[in-house]
Amino acid sequence: MTRKELIENIKRKQSFLCVGLDTDIKKIPSHLLKDEDPLFAFNKAIVDATAPYCVAYKPNLAFYESTGVAGLISLEKTIAYIKENYPDQFIIADAKRGDIGNTSEMYARSFFDHMKVNAVTVAPYMGEDSVKPFLIYPESWVILLALTSNKGSHDFQMTRDENGELLFETVLRKSQAWANDDQMMYVVGATHGKTFEDVRKVAPNHFLLVPGVGAQGGSLKDVAEYGMNKDCGLLVNSSRAIIYADNTERFAEVAAREAKAVQQEMTVYLNDKRIIHV
Repeated sequence: MTRKELIENIKRKQSFLCVGLDTDIKKIPSHLLKDEDPLFAFNKAIVDATAPYCVAYKPNLAFYESTGVAGLISLEKTIAYIKENYPDQFIIADAKRGDIGNTSEMYARSFFDHMKVNAVTVAPYMGEDSVKPFLIYPESWVILLALTSNKGSHDFQMTRDENGELLFETVLRKSQAWANDDQMMYVVGATHGKTFEDVRKVAPNHFLLVPGVGAQGGSLKDVAEYGMNKDCGLLVNSSRAIIYADNTERFAEVAAREAKAVQQEMTVYLNDKRIIHV
């Protein structure tokens, strides 16, 4: 999916919501455990319910790998189902990969040749040669970890070098030489609030994938105020607050209601920034 197509979807749906498919076999409604493939049954229902209100889905691979081969089969079925039934959705494999070049090449092959997702999250710690193999696929995206939403992000990402530059700022600045804003996004956690202004000083045009809204306490209002650019430039992820909003047989209906509420709030912010006119 191209940048232009993603922006068009955001405007058409009046939403920049990404639904995180962090599907935990221990948290899904118990009646689904009778299904032949409980993870896929849960995901299918969530996707069908929330697709009108979001522009992206982000399965986190850890939740599928934790159940072995069966979980990976559920993941592949989920991706195939989204691609077939909701082809306008941007699919992110939240895998946080990144290794020496030939290993990264195999990871890239797995996600882009085999699973055919639109994007994969990548850790930048090993540098340019660990990221470049993901960038050889046209219209596929690298989403580079820059400033994450967890408490431990301060351990390294907020440290300064001898020139006073924060490490996450170095990641943003240096990686822009590897790919432009048509192929690279950055992870910036919603919990950092006004720090989005500093991110935008270094990366004004890139899309940002923003976790941390909802269960982690990040403010959607602050993200929109400080992080939105002229094209929106945001994919705000919500996982637990939507997919686990209810644990009964009505779980999909409640998930739809929660996703719609987020979408309606996003419409206000898009209109305020004159990205859409409602």
